[in-house]
Amino acid sequence: MLQALFRFDGSTEHLIIRTVRLPRAILAVVVGAALAVAGAITQGLSRNPLAAPDILGINMGASLALVLAIFLYGGGDHHVGFAFGGAAISALTVYWLGSLGRSGLTPLKLVIAGSAIGYLLSSLTSGILILSQRTLDEIRYWLAGSLAGQDLDTMLSVFPYIAVGLVASLALGRELTLMSLGEDVAQGLGMKTAWVKVGAAIAVVLLAGSAVALAGPIGFVGLVVPHVVRFLVGADYRWIVPYSMILGAILLSVADLASRLVIRPQELPAGIMTAIVGAPFFIHLARSKMKR
Repeated sequence: MLQALFRFDGSTEHLIIRTVRLPRAILAVVVGAALAVAGAITQGLSRNPLAAPDILGINMGASLALVLAIFLYGGGDHHVGFAFGGAAISALTVYWLGSLGRSGLTPLKLVIAGSAIGYLLSSLTSGILILSQRTLDEIRYWLAGSLAGQDLDTMLSVFPYIAVGLVASLALGRELTLMSLGEDVAQGLGMKTAWVKVGAAIAVVLLAGSAVALAGPIGFVGLVVPHVVRFLVGADYRWIVPYSMILGAILLSVADLASRLVIRPQELPAGIMTAIVGAPFFIHLARSKMKR
């Protein structure tokens, strides 16, 4: 591996490492970190342990926008803006639906609204793919959440957005800790909660939209990782955010490695492996929350 990086000789082994393995490993690290941090921010902002970009339909919003862009304009790596727009519109819609009624925004209503919007967007995505065989052929594997097939040039075009989202998340660590204690508490300490919400929402849209644009709607990373991190480091988001970056990168890298080994010589999309781990975890969280 080191020879392929520093003493490249053009052999098949070196070509595989440089053009396939290395980009895929970097992609797993970047996307895993982005999804985990987006999930941590979503949970802190909504004070809902069941919240995550995929659970609230944000990932599906980005996916639908990308599928629609490919359906209308053809393939390519220039559709990242559509992913951001879809993620933002989906997030705003879920927040608005969850705020309806006399009781206002509650964690349960937020999850229900996110699930309903997620199913709707998934149905619309399936409808577009049924109408267009070309679109389905181009993104069939991507829809399951796959890290295969991306090159370094594509990642470099999206990485600035992920970098901005991660830096903003790190900068909002103290504010997110106060917000997780309750908006009244944060306002009582002199914090301008509206600006914090806007900044955190932009960070989530950048992270989730970029991750979906690169690897498809990979689920459960943003749900599982923040809970494990809180168990390890506590409730301070100045620690939760950086540790979520590290653990999210590790989790998706391991999931991608497992996806290449379980049915060799074929492979599964990494999104299937994360769902195998994340779905039982989500059921456990939902049951424990209902008991409380």
